[in-house]
Amino acid sequence: MEHLIVKFNKFKNNRITLNSSKSESNRLLIIQALSKEKININNLSNANDTIILKNLLNKNPNSIWNIEDAGTTMRFLTSFLSLKRNNVKIIGSNRMEKRPIAILVDALNKIGAKIKYLKNEGYPPIYIGNKINQKINSIQIKGNISSQYISSLLLIAPILKNGIEIKIVQPFYSKPYVEMTLNLMKNFGIKYKWNKNIIKITNQKYLSGSYKIEADWSAASYWYSIVSVNDHIRTLKLVGLRKNSFQGDKIIADIMKNIGVYTRFESDGILLIKNSNLESTKEINFKNCPDLAQTILVVAAIKKIKLKLKGLESLKIKETDRLIAMKKELKKIGCNFYEANDEWILERRNNKLPKKLIINTYKDHRVAMSFASLSSKLELIIRDPEVVNKSYPNFWNDLESIGYVCKKTI
Repeated sequence: MEHLIVKFNKFKNNRITLNSSKSESNRLLIIQALSKEKININNLSNANDTIILKNLLNKNPNSIWNIEDAGTTMRFLTSFLSLKRNNVKIIGSNRMEKRPIAILVDALNKIGAKIKYLKNEGYPPIYIGNKINQKINSIQIKGNISSQYISSLLLIAPILKNGIEIKIVQPFYSKPYVEMTLNLMKNFGIKYKWNKNIIKITNQKYLSGSYKIEADWSAASYWYSIVSVNDHIRTLKLVGLRKNSFQGDKIIADIMKNIGVYTRFESDGILLIKNSNLESTKEINFKNCPDLAQTILVVAAIKKIKLKLKGLESLKIKETDRLIAMKKELKKIGCNFYEANDEWILERRNNKLPKKLIINTYKDHRVAMSFASLSSKLELIIRDPEVVNKSYPNFWNDLESIGYVCKKTI
């Protein structure tokens, strides 16, 4: 297995052009594929998940669609292919075969698809026997498992001959991602009604148009952590982010203002400015922004902040069980992270940081990038560093560009 030795040397550049949003890119690729009109997508993400989806849609395989380890691609293509194709298998990696899909498959089958499981009930791989012959136009779906199920159904909703009404069963997690989906659909002419927990979309057409994808706020979170933790960095410019963003992870700006970083919005992005604000104990509910949790955990561990966290349920079904992974790796720097009374607690670190640390990534890009800020304080060894290709292929290069040394070894 390849390793990467990461250590801070000397700050030399305060400007990073961030990678594009994977979440926006993947939604737009499905919209483009569903539209009969010309849709131009500018600034498409170079994340591996997006490349997999783009290649599959372009190559249009006859019977087997291999989504590898791309979770969003799995969920979006399940609905897309149920609408478009007969006799199709969707397969993926070993980890993908442990990530649940039953809620989405059940909903699609109720609408009129014929989907079966090829191995274990409720999990990929799946077989789509017949595309949707719509029977009903109203369904219920749980909102506390994955918002991607809801977004997947919404994207195909305008193409269904009778449209669809989706009743979201509370609690509703990651709501901003559903709002993003609807905003992108609206950009291409789709009208919808959202009343409390019911979203209704009638049969209509995606119209022609263009869209420039914003930079990725989830990726921005790693640079917030580095500015907060690194004593030698006072400011850092991130190019490509918008004040009026569709991305829910923009909330990182509010979270970090009391963990050492102020955000100034500028015409072409944001400027991160170190401040002295530091809460000793912080309570955060991540139900609308679960991808930020790992970043905040590591920052809090380094800066000796006690955390009380809620809304982390979806982290169990990501690329790995992220809660178990974080528990194991945080223990290496003397931080206890555990579940108690329906919340997760990160105890304040009391010991000194080691001079050297090895981090396992569990084939999870966010584990790798969330722990990167530790390299500001010690020599960090990241196992399997290429996992960042899933969402942010240029991460280690960008880290080097501002003064870190990243050296590969076996």
